[in-house]
Amino acid sequence: MTTQGFSPDSDLTLDEAMEDLVSAEDFLDFFGVSYAQEIVHVNRLHIMQRYHDYLSKAGDLDEHGDCARHDIYRQLLTCAYQDFVESDAQTEKVFKVFHMHEPQKTFVSIDQLLG
Repeated sequence: MTTQGFSPDSDLTLDEAMEDLVSAEDFLDFFGVSYAQEIVHVNRLHIMQRYHDYLSKAGDLDEHGDCARHDIYRQLLTCAYQDFVESDAQTEKVFKVFHMHEPQKTFVSIDQLLG
């Protein structure tokens, strides 16, 4: 799906214009972020999760107008994409599975089992 970017002259709000975005490519196209398909193909979920993490850290952006939010969203998406241009999913450890270490060993005494 090729998506047109947001225009302040449009009848749609930014949120309405973003409603049909479903893929990483849709978001990247919409916000005008140049990307290499091979990087997105391998890291799409990681990029979008990192973008979500950046948005969460940015706090409440609703107080900003659509143009300002568009610029912030674009900057954060660009950062999320660049994280995976310069690194890889295993190094970036976006998802919990990458934070898991060796299985935890738990000691349960016989008293705990019988009590």
